[in-house]
Amino acid sequence: MATGRARIAVSILDADHSNMAYGVRRAQKEGADRIHIDVMDGHFVPNLTFGPKMVAGIRKRTELPLDVHLMISDPLKYIDEFLEAGSDSVSFHVEVKAAQIEPTIQKIHAAGRAAGLAVKPKPPLTALEPYRKLLDIVLVMTVEPGFGGQSFMKDVAQEKLLAAREYLSHKAHGAEVHVDGGINRETAEFVGGLGVDVLVVGSVLWIKGRNMGREIRLVKALADEGYQYRLNNGKKPIPRDKMVTFTQLPKHLAWKFMAEIEKGGIPVIPLRGSGRFNPDGIRDFDLMVPATVIDLAAQRHSEARDKYAADAEAWREEYAREHGWTDPPKL
Repeated sequence: MATGRARIAVSILDADHSNMAYGVRRAQKEGADRIHIDVMDGHFVPNLTFGPKMVAGIRKRTELPLDVHLMISDPLKYIDEFLEAGSDSVSFHVEVKAAQIEPTIQKIHAAGRAAGLAVKPKPPLTALEPYRKLLDIVLVMTVEPGFGGQSFMKDVAQEKLLAAREYLSHKAHGAEVHVDGGINRETAEFVGGLGVDVLVVGSVLWIKGRNMGREIRLVKALADEGYQYRLNNGKKPIPRDKMVTFTQLPKHLAWKFMAEIEKGGIPVIPLRGSGRFNPDGIRDFDLMVPATVIDLAAQRHSEARDKYAADAEAWREEYAREHGWTDPPKL
């Protein structure tokens, strides 16, 4: 489980293309949270890179999520191939022909993957408006797409990154703002202070002699510090993967309440952890929710939580009466 808030997607654009398997394994070993694959068609952008076969090949070499960025003119035509190849999330550009956008997003969602729209530096974020309720990811480009190693466009980041969060307000949990272009130790704190979730880091990691693991850790730490001191009143950000107990219930009630909570977009993990023993000999289940949304869960479900707790106590008493059960003596 990764610590901290920021996540690093390692771009393989500048890796050694003659030994990509080694590059991917190295990135995973050195602390990457996911692998970012830049797909370019030589038409939408002036460069030609990878296709679905490369994605499929990488899928066999790592268990990390594959974050695919389609810089192509016809994403609808090729999206099925990239999904079948093993992409976990797919972002493509809002600048393609409008008729392709919603059908492509629908295909991504139908496959159970996360869908995103990317925005080049010049177009405004308002280009996303027609699709805002369909998005899991907003990818803000802080360089002109096509080649790695370009200089970071600070003015674009300042204008778009924090504002991009508004286009994901329909999701209670799991939505992400990504930034791609010129991200390194010099820019990580700035973008972290603008609320970015995922930093795409590329060329700086593949410099000969560079300690990739140290660079990844440094970029993460700086991004988290930016968030802490610019947006979070000096408090350390809640670790993105931290789960906390929302309530404890017998299984038959826990499963019912879990379904209600998840219907609102908050994920729940049921664990038979510290729960009490019930008269039927089975412990309560802890319903765990992400710490980042515990307040939202309480806001939405505190009354239901109290009712379920009362129902659980009534069920325990009734079961004990029917079966003549009493608590065993404590040792």
